[in-house]
Amino acid sequence: MSPASKRNGSPRGRKIVGQTSNEPILQTAGNAIGPSLVAKKKRDFDPHAFLATLGEGRKSLLFQKKQGIFAQGDTADAVFYLQTGKVKLTVVSKTGKEATVGIVGEGAFFGEGSLAGQVLRMDSATAMTDCTVLRIEKKAMMEALHREHEFSDLFVAYLLARNIRYEEDLVDQLFNSSEKRLARILLLLAHFGKEGKPEPVVPKISQEMLAEMIGTTRSRVSFFMNRFRELGFIHYNGGLQVHSSLLHVVLHD
Repeated sequence: MSPASKRNGSPRGRKIVGQTSNEPILQTAGNAIGPSLVAKKKRDFDPHAFLATLGEGRKSLLFQKKQGIFAQGDTADAVFYLQTGKVKLTVVSKTGKEATVGIVGEGAFFGEGSLAGQVLRMDSATAMTDCTVLRIEKKAMMEALHREHEFSDLFVAYLLARNIRYEEDLVDQLFNSSEKRLARILLLLAHFGKEGKPEPVVPKISQEMLAEMIGTTRSRVSFFMNRFRELGFIHYNGGLQVHSSLLHVVLHD
């Protein structure tokens, strides 16, 4: 049994081995906000069907909400493909401070650092909802990438799109106000500007988590969320609903 299937809950309190991630706020390519380039390729090639044919080296796993998938400092020996649900990626500093660096959604790969020689996990992955995850051993993933060119093309497109998003996130963090960063995160989480119908933000996503993702305080997030609601940009109906009018906050100079 893989270490990932044994862990529950937050990585807080575990021994951290190695360096923490220096990636920009919200790593999101292939996450809850899958890029249109990857979506286009997915119409031509079905990764679900292909990955189901890998045979040895893959294992379908079920994780309950809040259950750990892998932890920072674990051995990096596999790639994960999220079939259903949403997963939160977090890092913990040497002083014990935890930060959310990304939320990934259906159709996303994560934990792919093992393919680039990463020995230990740089972050932790925790199920935000009940999830179905395909665990693909490093060797099996490498063989699949070499054997199936369409799959390799899709995976490379996914990595390139995520690299572009890293750059966008860094620019957003450096030059935009916390209000604009919050608006952008909410729009991304709701899939605005991507293919398909916008969906609600993850139900009951906390203001603390939003604050971690945009690099500000909870009180500032609360202030802006109340403003957005008063202006009709968002509303609460079980989950948090985001309207396209919130784009005005992002586009306004």
